[in-house]
Amino acid sequence: MNEESNRSGIVVDARGVNVKGVDKSFGDTAVLHNIDLSVEPGTSLALLGPSGCGKTTLLRLIAGLERPDGGEISVGARTMAGSSTWVPPEKRNVGMVFQDWALFPHLTVGKNVGYGLDRAERKGPRVNEALDMVGLADLADRMPDTLSGGQQQRVALARAIAPRPSVLLLDEPFSNLDSALRVGVRTEVHRLLIDLGITSIFVTHDQEEAFVLGDEVAVMQGGRIEQIGSPQTIYQTPSSPWIASFVGDVNLLSGSGNGVEAETVVGGLRLAEPSNGPLQVLVRPEDLALTADGPGTITLTEYYGHDMMVTVELDGQSVLVRAPARAEWMRGDRVSVSYIGEAANAFS
Repeated sequence: MNEESNRSGIVVDARGVNVKGVDKSFGDTAVLHNIDLSVEPGTSLALLGPSGCGKTTLLRLIAGLERPDGGEISVGARTMAGSSTWVPPEKRNVGMVFQDWALFPHLTVGKNVGYGLDRAERKGPRVNEALDMVGLADLADRMPDTLSGGQQQRVALARAIAPRPSVLLLDEPFSNLDSALRVGVRTEVHRLLIDLGITSIFVTHDQEEAFVLGDEVAVMQGGRIEQIGSPQTIYQTPSSPWIASFVGDVNLLSGSGNGVEAETVVGGLRLAEPSNGPLQVLVRPEDLALTADGPGTITLTEYYGHDMMVTVELDGQSVLVRAPARAEWMRGDRVSVSYIGEAANAFS
């Protein structure tokens, strides 16, 4: 338990979440398999994975909106679901922000925010406190359909935090916002949750979003957690080629290991772990550099402003290189590709 007052003066009773051996099926379809998960009080975890991997089901199990078939879920020291225990969602002190925000169209903003509070508190300070924290203190009397998408999203967040939950769950909270608005609202929410110190769990299929919001990231596939770690760990040392490809641009270069090095189309690379025989060597585009005149041919360039992505055809393999924005590489240029990164990870 991590009970402390944040910058707004609100006392938050942040608690950790533990999931042990949880299974879930719907009919004959197994959705989750032996899930183990631990979230420290006051920290943020991003559940990252493709559609259908089970991440939203896991979130709903923690919230109490679904019952697990096996295993145990606890918040702090209290077991919420187990072989002989079931705590209904309204008794868990867990807040949830849904993907579609689920605002009541016939209620004002203030009444939406107060909906989850005890009747005696709905006209008290908690509604105004929550709206003030999300920057909507002057919109309590407005109806939801008069607000922008970003404002509606913040109303949904205010409603979730008004009861001062120990844990906040967010299911794809920014997916209904356009790309320009999404980044700004995401940053606002990130700062707010840090200020509050609430334990939070996000569901997302967006790698960038997971890395920005999560102190840790759990990558899911096929109802299983494939890897858990910091964003840096997941990106730099993924546990499988699939994860390497899912969490960012990557080159998986065919090579041959001879102990501490591997021979590839970009030359000899020092390996993080000694290996022999055929390998797939993980090389991120930013770990490569281009020089003029060489055996490779540029087949595609994509300019992003802050940098550019260059695709090079080299000895029958397409290689991605992240180049500085000031570079003026063009399709058809002949180039050499060299490795400038640290010791590389490889998969047998």
